[in-house]
Amino acid sequence: MYIGVDCGTQSTKVVVVDTQRARILGEASRPHRLIEGEGGRREQRPEEWVAALRGAFFDAVDRAGIDARAIRAIGVSGQQHGLVALDARGEPVHAAKLWCDTETAAHNAALVERLGGEAGCLDRLGLVLQTGYTASKLAWLRDTQPDAYRRIDGLLLPHDYLNFWLTGERVSEAGDASGTGYFDTRTRRWRHDVLAEIAPELDPGRVLPRLIASHEPAGTVRPALARELGLEDGVLVASGGGDNMLGAIGTGNIRPGLVTLSLGTSGTVCAHSPEPVVADSAMVANFCSSHGGWLPLICTMNVTSATTRVRELFGLDLAAFGERLAGAPIGAEGVTVLPFFNGERVPMLPEASASFLGLTSVNATQANLCRAVVEGATFGLRYGLELLGGLAEGASQIRLIGGGANSPLWRQMVADITGTQVICPAITDAAALGAALQAAWCHQGGQGEGEGSLESLCARLVQLDEGSRVDPDPHHVDAYQAVYARYRTALAERHAVPT
Repeated sequence: MYIGVDCGTQSTKVVVVDTQRARILGEASRPHRLIEGEGGRREQRPEEWVAALRGAFFDAVDRAGIDARAIRAIGVSGQQHGLVALDARGEPVHAAKLWCDTETAAHNAALVERLGGEAGCLDRLGLVLQTGYTASKLAWLRDTQPDAYRRIDGLLLPHDYLNFWLTGERVSEAGDASGTGYFDTRTRRWRHDVLAEIAPELDPGRVLPRLIASHEPAGTVRPALARELGLEDGVLVASGGGDNMLGAIGTGNIRPGLVTLSLGTSGTVCAHSPEPVVADSAMVANFCSSHGGWLPLICTMNVTSATTRVRELFGLDLAAFGERLAGAPIGAEGVTVLPFFNGERVPMLPEASASFLGLTSVNATQANLCRAVVEGATFGLRYGLELLGGLAEGASQIRLIGGGANSPLWRQMVADITGTQVICPAITDAAALGAALQAAWCHQGGQGEGEGSLESLCARLVQLDEGSRVDPDPHHVDAYQAVYARYRTALAERHAVPT
């Protein structure tokens, strides 16, 4: 048995996987709070992640009906980019600033300039720093929280922190490290010189975690914690990775020709590449994958986070929201939403706010507003898909994950807006499944071939939900072309984003 953990923005999920029978035996989740403030502040308390993991672990094992002593390894997926700065005792010096925190936009802009602009970033890092990456959060902490900054003894990402809690080891792997902003994604090495530009007082050799390969274990579960969880001694903890990297594994996107698209709190579009990618746009992140190779990726910051705000504004549950969505026509009778409630990363608008455009006394209905916010979130993902260029153009299929993937209407909308067949894995919480698969791969020695290979594990456990398969409707594709053009015009007029 193998455990997969996914620590997201809203909750931590745990799944119990039986690789021999190719089944998920149990799953559970526990929520944690989001701390929001003026200026784009979005933070969480790492101790709440630990409490959520503990609770969800016991619930999932109980639902699986197994003895925890049968568990052989644990894999952890975590929300990318979050800064967990620890003191010498291993305690956080400040709340973790999250991927969706835009309070550090000015610090990011200053860092990009200091590194020589986009060209300098590409030369040193293989990608261009974005607001939301870990680097600007550390610069912010240095400038605004000097007492906390002086106590820093270690720098971890959210999944690294949970691995540290499990094992006592401070380690990281290339996939999640790619989003720090002080890691070279081409050579898979920390850039000590870049960290010195951000935090000159910190010793990189001391504060940066030890890098391990994706197939290597982070360590074993601490004996005292193993007893508490009911585990045998020596249970492996895999390297783990960022939620996008583990989500790719959980959808079987470990070879060229597929695209994984996530309709989660944020939205992501990624495709596997066997070699580093130098994209035409700075918004395409040349991240490493968590299984070898690279995972070029774009991220939008407002997907179900945006649709939930509109849904709750009208006091609608999910069923009622779906009814309103179905009750409005394509294009929402002229209503356009730029759903940038959290600012935006793609397009690069960290200080933007949401806009509701084209409202009249006739079209200002609940149905049209619900439809328009879903369309706006999906248009943002098409915008990102186009930035991936050839990696996405040749894709035969989009594998859709995240909470929004549960909506048949939204699945059809993605197919129609992108003009590509869409299908969901049977397990749409793909990051937790991917973490369990990586754990099994690690436990079985990270073999390249045979039953223990990651390819074999994905082939047996990543099952597609044929009932979710949808092909683009040619009439809808044509209709959406005009509506998407309207969205791009709104971007140009409101935010000077080129059409």
